[in-house]
Amino acid sequence: MSNRLDSHGGIIIWVSFAMAFILTMIPMSEAIEIYRPHWVTLILIYWCLALPHRVGIFTGWFIGFLLDIHMGSILGQHALALATIAYLSYRLHIRIRLYPLVQQSLIILLLVTLSQMMLLWISGIINQAPGDWSYWLPSLTSMLVWPWVFYLMRGIRRIYGVN
Repeated sequence: MSNRLDSHGGIIIWVSFAMAFILTMIPMSEAIEIYRPHWVTLILIYWCLALPHRVGIFTGWFIGFLLDIHMGSILGQHALALATIAYLSYRLHIRIRLYPLVQQSLIILLLVTLSQMMLLWISGIINQAPGDWSYWLPSLTSMLVWPWVFYLMRGIRRIYGVN
């Protein structure tokens, strides 16, 4: 395919993270905001599963650090959570890729919930922990949108020959 953006697809990876940031930043009403999936985490998990040799722990930490800056949270809070998720995705990528999409969605639920638990733990240390059960809803919506994210990203990866 001669119309690739670059021979290795690095631009596509970073554009997908930029789109995830945009989806994270779009203002929404409070009633809908509580259902917003963790787009950045989903894209990180996808790339860690699809290209573990290209996207890994450092990428997770760097993207998390940018997310900390964007959200105005404690520096390192999201960086730690996303680096941990990237590590687990990297370590388990062979197993996870073999599972059907329904089982992958359940693993996504566990990974995003773990990320939220880490963020909750850090927020609790500084006495800013949310006190409502709706804090956990993004884990469920992330699980529900995973099949669409997976198919979309796989299609993009195939079209642009990202390897």
